[in-house]
Amino acid sequence: MKNPGNYKVEVFPSSRVGTVDIGIMGKKKHHIMALIELDVTEARKLIREKKKLGEAVSFNAWLIKCISRSVEEFKPLHGIRKGRKKIVLFDDIDISIVIEREVDGKKVPLPCVIRKSNKKTISDILNETRVGQQQSIEGAEDYVLGERKNDFLMRAYSSMPGFLRRFIWRFIISSPYLTKQNMGTVMITSLGMVGRISGWVIPVSVHPLCFAIGSVIKKPGVVDNTIQIREYLHMTAMVDHDVIDGAPAVRALSKLTKLIESGYGLT
Repeated sequence: MKNPGNYKVEVFPSSRVGTVDIGIMGKKKHHIMALIELDVTEARKLIREKKKLGEAVSFNAWLIKCISRSVEEFKPLHGIRKGRKKIVLFDDIDISIVIEREVDGKKVPLPCVIRKSNKKTISDILNETRVGQQQSIEGAEDYVLGERKNDFLMRAYSSMPGFLRRFIWRFIISSPYLTKQNMGTVMITSLGMVGRISGWVIPVSVHPLCFAIGSVIKKPGVVDNTIQIREYLHMTAMVDHDVIDGAPAVRALSKLTKLIESGYGLT
């Protein structure tokens, strides 16, 4: 064996075990995907104006509100199958997002579930995410989807063989009620807000509805028959094809597009 050169071996964090399992289970979902480009020029302008007035608003919190409003109107978007012949459509929309929290003195991305996001204002959503970011956590192993779980059970889970862990996940996602309770019905990942990505993010998720938010890119666009520099957001939407067909999904996403491009809730 040749000398591989200098290297170091790090311990695989037990908090990543669940992430691996979600990736495996997510590959088995029958998602249909839409790559969307949204003109957010006016919305970002309104947000900047509100911030100057001291109002509690952020681009991400506003996007969560827009998505919540769209899903509230088109509930099959986050519907979950119950057995072979039923679909559960929840009135409340629980959205899972990823926020950075301080764990043992280090910044670690951890999921956080915003409950009943459709009944909260933009400022409510922003304040809830800020509170989550400011929380200091001693040990991430007992935190799953933003809520503290039993420490013993989480350590037992991470030590299980893979087939047992995936059996647990199959049991959870086969139940609409356990799914909603443990991870919400919608996932939003905002990787494009961390760094500039000139393109679309393709996520993997076990949620019935998932959005991946890319970066906001400036480029020429046509407005009133004139070419202007506009701000465009790249967004990927994934919906469960077992629950909803392409045509109604497109109508729902068209509604979301109108909400976002019109600056819903900002005027």
